Amino acid sequence: MEHRVLDCQGMNCPMPIVEMTKAVRELSDGELLEVLATDLAFKLDVEAWSRRTGHAIESFEEGPVLKAMIRVKK
Repeated sequence: MEHRVLDCQGMNCPMPIVEMTKAVRELSDGELLEVLATDLAFKLDVEAWSRRTGHAIESFEEGPVLKAMIRVKK
């Protein structure tokens, strides 16, 4: 399935969340957003953001680059 990739590597909190919020505005219900980040707080931030916004975290991969797959819910 095709999806949009948002590269937030090198950005510190809260910028990955700010950029994710902007990106989901441009996507339709059900689309996927892949977010790449290196900020150590990103996992906790994206979990809180998901609870607050209703967008679903489909998967989360940890490593040198954190990768979250977000399913847009509108």
